[in-house]
Amino acid sequence: MKYQPPCTITTEILNLVAAISEATGRVDAFADRERPLRLRRINRVLTVRGSLAIEGNTLGEAMITAILEGKRVAGPSREVREVKNALAVYDRVHTWRPESEKDLLEAHRIMMDGLVDEAGMYRRGGVGVMAGPRVIHMAPPAGRVARLMGDLLGWLTVTDVHPLIAGSVFHYEFEFIHPFADGNGRMGRLWQSLILSRWNPLFLDIPVESLVFEHQAEYYRAIEESTLRTDSAPFIAFMLRMVLDAITAFTPQVAPHVTPQVAELLAALDGEMSREELQVALKLSDRKSFRERYLKPALAGGLIEMTVPDRPRSRLQKYRLTGGGRRWMEQR
Repeated sequence: MKYQPPCTITTEILNLVAAISEATGRVDAFADRERPLRLRRINRVLTVRGSLAIEGNTLGEAMITAILEGKRVAGPSREVREVKNALAVYDRVHTWRPESEKDLLEAHRIMMDGLVDEAGMYRRGGVGVMAGPRVIHMAPPAGRVARLMGDLLGWLTVTDVHPLIAGSVFHYEFEFIHPFADGNGRMGRLWQSLILSRWNPLFLDIPVESLVFEHQAEYYRAIEESTLRTDSAPFIAFMLRMVLDAITAFTPQVAPHVTPQVAELLAALDGEMSREELQVALKLSDRKSFRERYLKPALAGGLIEMTVPDRPRSRLQKYRLTGGGRRWMEQR
């Protein structure tokens, strides 16, 4: 019997696929010429920074840019090596085939060169998935890794599932197997980008990893929930939300009209904040005025979003910038 990863295709997943496809089409409509090299370099830096920061690398965008330009930087030698390796991998990503085990192992060899003894080969011992100091998943025994990876790559070769879903399924199953002694997180994110790029090369230039870093706690929760359910649907939905946010931020569109009050709200919003926290930050005591002049226009303009959209009045409700909101702030 051929291997089939356990996955429920929910209405939310289908809606996200449709929304991403539409947004990707809008970007393609504007792609009359090659994207400026500077923009591609910026996005590459954001990609590398986001993926490595999830693993604890502390080097910022300025230092990664300097490394990309061949300059010497004063930073921890291991972290500098991680950045150099990741940049070398992303430079070659377009040459690899997602379903090729040989290419996967070669990518890992470059990614982890000089960082682990087993670079470019499957692990020989036990390993777990960590969320900070907490173990959220103990991976299968090392003796099963080659067989499990063979099944997963074989499934990827023949599946007719949409690449947006297939990439997320592969990413989750890869993290579940945890085939390498180290570097599994960055390799899983890399391989999902590679799978997406075979559907549309645009995804080689979109820093999805940067958004995953911004929502790191949700990333680990989605892995844990999918493992508990024995169903990758929660992880797929999470990753597709990240992809949609990234492609939306990348989409050329008319800038929304932003009132001075909304601009103040966007400037005050730091990560995820509750209504009470925002009112304190803005020094506003009138709840109705805040809601009508600040909160509602920002939501209506797609500049901020709720963290609990299904329950607008939830006591746990918080707000955060959308891709459009972040883009507006950057342009400002």
